[in-house]
Amino acid sequence: MATYTADIDWTLAPGDDFRSGRYSRGHTVSFDGGINVPASASPHVVGKWAVKAAVDPEEMLVAALSNCHMLTFLHLARLAGFNITSYRDHAEGVMEEIAPGRQAVTRVTLKPEIVWSGEAPDAGRLAQLHHEAHETCFIANSVKTQVTVA
Repeated sequence: MATYTADIDWTLAPGDDFRSGRYSRGHTVSFDGGINVPASASPHVVGKWAVKAAVDPEEMLVAALSNCHMLTFLHLARLAGFNITSYRDHAEGVMEEIAPGRQAVTRVTLKPEIVWSGEAPDAGRLAQLHHEAHETCFIANSVKTQVTVA
């Protein structure tokens, strides 16, 4: 068993009005390695009360799914005898209403671009490696969100 932590820190800014909902959603997410990430609610959710330059929870979920898939894929490709020199992904998540008044990130599409050194897997083996990475990815195993590789 492993335990993971994140510290969330939000403080009401001077002049904001909490009771009326007129307050910044900007906050900080800190991780045990010492990195602090500016975070906020999504501008799609709270409009002008979001900090557009910050990362929102929906983006963090999409990034976590993409990141976990990549790390698992790199490991599996290495074990299969392939060499990768770069892996880039432009992941995209979709938020939809799942019931009246309830929304969820229902699907995430990963769009990896992989540069191989030496022999690259054929299309069938590549699809198999992505499938195995998805099945093994800790984050994908933790969510209901549909994850596909384009």
